[in-house]
Amino acid sequence: MATPAQARKKLAASDPVLAELIERIGPLDVSERERRRKTVRPDDAFGALVRAVVGQQLSTKAARTIYGRLLELFDGRVPGPDDLANASEADLRGVGLSGRKVEYLKDLAGHVQRGELELERLAELDDEEVMAEIVAVRGFGEWSAEMFLMFHLERPDVVSGGDLGIRKAIQLAYGLGEMPKPTEVVERAEAWRPHRSLAMLYLWESLASTPVQD
Repeated sequence: MATPAQARKKLAASDPVLAELIERIGPLDVSERERRRKTVRPDDAFGALVRAVVGQQLSTKAARTIYGRLLELFDGRVPGPDDLANASEADLRGVGLSGRKVEYLKDLAGHVQRGELELERLAELDDEEVMAEIVAVRGFGEWSAEMFLMFHLERPDVVSGGDLGIRKAIQLAYGLGEMPKPTEVVERAEAWRPHRSLAMLYLWESLASTPVQD
């Protein structure tokens, strides 16, 4: 496996636009990005999936607030499958979760309790197998599975063509007239293998210093 410096060098050599971002932003990895964004990442797989549900279709700030309230509901700790299965809908909605997200969390807990989602096995599977396991759970699409691969398992070669932030970042960085389609993102990212996850981090981070206009 390449060292972080080797990965940055190879990625920069593959794309002059990314080379400029790497030069401007400096060394970056999952931990550094989370430090900059003041993001608290659960250590366990179940907690990471819970965090993914909470964050769906929310700004980073709103997701952080609601996730914090969820932890407070369980005395400051990340809830486990039994905790969520036994929690009342009213209590979960009381922290700011929508009714649909409560259903998703309950379904996730049920899958784990019944052994239909074996979390301890996920790290042993390849990327496609992990994706298949996660999207089989109600409420988890490709985006959620990709974020799990990238941020929890820290797989090095993941791309999320449908991520709006990535599409906007590519539009701005490459001077495009409009956001690229998800398929166009994936096609462009072929040049970034086997460090597509690192490219995603730099593209997301580029938005932090670039005014985004609709």
